[in-house]
Amino acid sequence: MPPPSSAHSPLLKARRVVIKVGSALLVDGRTGRLNRRWLETLVEDLLRLRRRGQQVLLVSSGAIALGRRQLSLLKGPLRLEESQAAAAVGQIRLAHAYKELLENHRVTVAQVLLTLEDSERRRRYLNARATLETLLGLGVLPVINENDTVATAEIRYGDNDRLAARVAQMAGADCLVLLSDVDGLYTADPTRDVNAQFIDEVRRITPEIEAMGGGSASEFGTGGMATKILAARIAVAAGCHLCIAAGRPHHPIRRLEQGARCTWFRPSATPIAARKQWIAGTLRPAGALTIDPGALRALRAGRSLLPAGVIDARGRFERGDTVSVLTPAGAEVARGIIAYSDSDTARILGRKSAEIEGILGFRGRDELIHRDDLVLLQLSNP
Repeated sequence: MPPPSSAHSPLLKARRVVIKVGSALLVDGRTGRLNRRWLETLVEDLLRLRRRGQQVLLVSSGAIALGRRQLSLLKGPLRLEESQAAAAVGQIRLAHAYKELLENHRVTVAQVLLTLEDSERRRRYLNARATLETLLGLGVLPVINENDTVATAEIRYGDNDRLAARVAQMAGADCLVLLSDVDGLYTADPTRDVNAQFIDEVRRITPEIEAMGGGSASEFGTGGMATKILAARIAVAAGCHLCIAAGRPHHPIRRLEQGARCTWFRPSATPIAARKQWIAGTLRPAGALTIDPGALRALRAGRSLLPAGVIDARGRFERGDTVSVLTPAGAEVARGIIAYSDSDTARILGRKSAEIEGILGFRGRDELIHRDDLVLLQLSNP
C-alpha cells in the first residue's frame, strides 16, 4: 500500500507537537555512546517545526542507557539501585547534549523531570501543566524525561510511552509522535510471523488491537508495542493524534512529513473538545459558584470567569476540582476547573483580579476559571 499523502498528515497541521525518543535510538547498543549524528538530524527536524510556527515538546529516554557506560554497567539487567545511579549520571550527559545542539541555534532548552505520579495527581498535574505552558509561551523547547533517580515502578515497567501521552494530554497537544525501532503496528510480531500485516490507521482501539502488543526487542529500551497502544488510548481520549514511526533513519520527522510508513491512531475530537467533554461529564461537581448577569454575558462571549463576577461560592473544593457555575436563580449554565480552593475563592470573590495577590499573599491566576477549562451547558436567559 502506498504511503498516504503527507499534505493531510496530522503532523503538518498540528499546533503543538510532542515527540518521544526511545533509548535504542539515542544510544548505540554496542558502545553505550550517544548517537550524536542521528541526534543532530532530529534537532534539525525540530527546528524546522518551530520555524513553521509549531510548538514542540520532546520526551526523551536515554539517561539510564548513557549512565550505564559511564559506570561500566553495560552488560546484563540492572538492579533498581543501579538503574537509579545510572540515571543520575546519564541525565547530566543527556541534558548537556540537548542544550549544546539546540542553543547552537539560539533555541533555549529546559529540562523537565516528571514521573507518572506528577501527571496523575491533581495538584502536581496542574503545576506541571502551568510550567509547560509558561515555557512554551516564552519560546522555550522543553525536554522531558522521567525522574528515574527517584521513580521506582516507572523504571521497572518502562513507561516513557505513557509519560509522553500524559505530557501530550496535559499540554493539550494535537499530535504525539512515538519514534521507535519499529515502523508501526502489525497484526503480529513481524520478526516472528512472515504473515504479519501492517496497520496504517487505527480509528478505534479494540481488544483485537490491544492483543497485537508485544514486548521490547531492544537491549536498552524497556517499552514495547503494548505500552505504545496504552499511550495511544490516553492520547486519543485527550483529542490527540498519535503516530508510531521508525526512528532509526536520519531525519525521522522529515521522513514522516514526506509520507514514510507509520501507524496513526486518530481521535474523534480535538484536544479542547475532548477536555470540555470530560468537564461537562463530571458526575458530581465538588462545589458551585453563583455569578452575576455581567459575568454570564462574558461567558457567553467566550471569556473566562473572573472573581469580580462571582457573588457566592458553596461546597468544599481544591484547586483543580470541577465546579458548577450558577445564575442567581440557581440554573446551572456552565462547569469548569477551578483555579483556587474554596477558602481562597471565598476571600477573593467579587474582587478585581489585580487585588488577588494583596489578599492571598501570592500571585495566582487572574481567572477563577479560565475559558479553556470551562464549558457552557445552558444558554437560556437567567
